[in-house]
Amino acid sequence: MRLVVRTFSELCITVGALIVLFVVYVLYWTGVQAASASAGQIDTLQREWTGTPVRSAAPAAGAVPYAPGKGIAVMYVPRLGRDWKWPVLQGTGVGTLKKGLGHYAGTARLGATGNFAVAGHRRTHGDPFKDFPRLRKGDAIVLTDGTTWFTYRVDRAPHRTVPTDVGVIDPVPAKSGFDGPGRYLTLTTCEPEWGSSHRLVVWAHLDATRPVADGRPQALDS
Repeated sequence: MRLVVRTFSELCITVGALIVLFVVYVLYWTGVQAASASAGQIDTLQREWTGTPVRSAAPAAGAVPYAPGKGIAVMYVPRLGRDWKWPVLQGTGVGTLKKGLGHYAGTARLGATGNFAVAGHRRTHGDPFKDFPRLRKGDAIVLTDGTTWFTYRVDRAPHRTVPTDVGVIDPVPAKSGFDGPGRYLTLTTCEPEWGSSHRLVVWAHLDATRPVADGRPQALDS
């Protein structure tokens, strides 16, 4: 009996230690890894952008497709923090979302007519969209591709839906309130905060563009 009790106790201690280590990994270490990976992606983008000639804010038809897993832009959302800044990479695979935000394949290019749709983790891997519910109508979402600043404006507070509602990233999402083709942005993340039974969605429209050579947009400094 003593042997059984001792063995059971040791097993409980081992399981408890493993649970603690798992929690530390999820809450802390994935954040450390994401911070390093996202900073590396931004550094890579900035090096690539150095010396890139300025081009039109409206991408030409037939532009070269974004390469899977490659960084394509940097996003800023002042409402989520003065220092909030994340790279946007092509694709929404598990590995990609560990390094930053992910652009849904098949949706529009940044700044183009259509819907530039982006996904991000609510929790773990840096918690990029932890405060997603704070977004409100009129909030600025600013992106740059190294030559142009794109300032989008949120059209409504976050919309709650289910994961199978893929229409939220359509060129003109039915529930967005948009009444026709335009230059739109969609952000999606998990809901609730520590679950994935639902999704939160924010829709925005392109409000202004500005060449990077002309300096930062006012939305980032107000």
